[in-house]
Amino acid sequence: MDAERELGMTVGLSEQEKIRQQFDAEPYPRIPLEGFPKDDFERFFQNSLVTPYYLHHHHVIDMQDRLILDAGCGSGYKAVVLAAANPGAKIIGVDLSEQSVKLARQRFEFHQLAGGEFHQLSLYDIKQLGLEFDYISCDETLYLLPDPVAGLEALKSVLKPKGILRANLHSKYQRARLYQAQELFKFMGLLDESPGEFEAEVVLETMNSLKPATQLKEETWQQMRISNLELEKMRELIATNFLLVGDKGYSILDLFDMLEQANLELISMVNWRQWEIMDLFKDADNLPAFWDLSLAEASLRDRLHVFELLHPVHRLLDFWCTHPDMDQAISVSDWSEADWRRVVAHLHPHLQNQILKESLLSAIERAKPFEISQQVKLPTNSPIVLEANLAACLLPLWESPQPIAVLVERYQRSNPVDPVTLEPIGTEAAFTTVKDLLRRLEIYLYVLLERS
Repeated sequence: MDAERELGMTVGLSEQEKIRQQFDAEPYPRIPLEGFPKDDFERFFQNSLVTPYYLHHHHVIDMQDRLILDAGCGSGYKAVVLAAANPGAKIIGVDLSEQSVKLARQRFEFHQLAGGEFHQLSLYDIKQLGLEFDYISCDETLYLLPDPVAGLEALKSVLKPKGILRANLHSKYQRARLYQAQELFKFMGLLDESPGEFEAEVVLETMNSLKPATQLKEETWQQMRISNLELEKMRELIATNFLLVGDKGYSILDLFDMLEQANLELISMVNWRQWEIMDLFKDADNLPAFWDLSLAEASLRDRLHVFELLHPVHRLLDFWCTHPDMDQAISVSDWSEADWRRVVAHLHPHLQNQILKESLLSAIERAKPFEISQQVKLPTNSPIVLEANLAACLLPLWESPQPIAVLVERYQRSNPVDPVTLEPIGTEAAFTTVKDLLRRLEIYLYVLLERS
């Protein structure tokens, strides 16, 4: 690290101290100890190492005894989510705030979760743990660091060669008015020290006293509907938006620059389907000529940047990344027919639950369509619905991974004849039907495919 970067970290220490004091006074998130993300399969899908690992390596990772770091664990709720999303893994949490770490320990003990430990430690000092991690989650933390690149470098130094890092930055475009509000309250002296109840009360009184049409109030306070909330939740939103010490906003271009400086490679945005630029046009098949040509030649970085300029709706630039990997796995779209004959299909672990299985059984019994996306909507913008007679061949996946031949045989047995010609459905026709189904579901990561 060069002298300028070292100086940047030194200058930021006073700001970090204010951040530590703020979260010692008000640990985040303010979720009661008994709070638990039961059956929150969408959140589990998002926080499971299985998801980004498959996206990058096209391999289903076994989570038993994997080591996960929750960098900036806060009051421990995120660590509980990680434990639920990655059964069999050990969770290590670190945070700058001593009070947050105490709450995280209490939360794990309350829920009787094994394999967790927590340390009060700066993210910059993470190597002191003497550990390397399969997965690092640095959620809602990176944008508070005085030097995010140094933070990424510190995390990279403890990331295993095939490990995955999830982190996020605040969007400077989506939060533009909130940064304007922070500037106002900084000018008023509310951020000179670590803000507390008095400063929060000033913000509350200020916003309540302004006319509804005042632009800053209209585009922050009223859009977030803070006035409709209970006082405790209201104060939390004030602390984490209007009075958040160290909060800074970034763009996609900033993100890619940081990854390049830290020598990390982007895998995907976490909510990748919600970053599709073609969805912003009325008719994606009939673009203006300039856009048609420009987008055809645009890099992923440029497409994401244009999206955020056109439609800055995402508060977080939430991403997965890893060490640069020159040995890229072959994607399913490039498989040969011989590859498909060797396929073993896995249901994503967080679709492999009793609630969704019962929904499928009900659809089969009533001959009704089955929505496989009902619990996990992250990878799609519209429901993914399957005909019951087709979805029925997936039922064995709720028990264990299955060779494609098993699914083909099940499809043939449940659909013995073509409903139009009444001719028997041959093995090759059934194979093609099942292959097309698996290929379709693999795009959304509902089904994960490996070659045996």
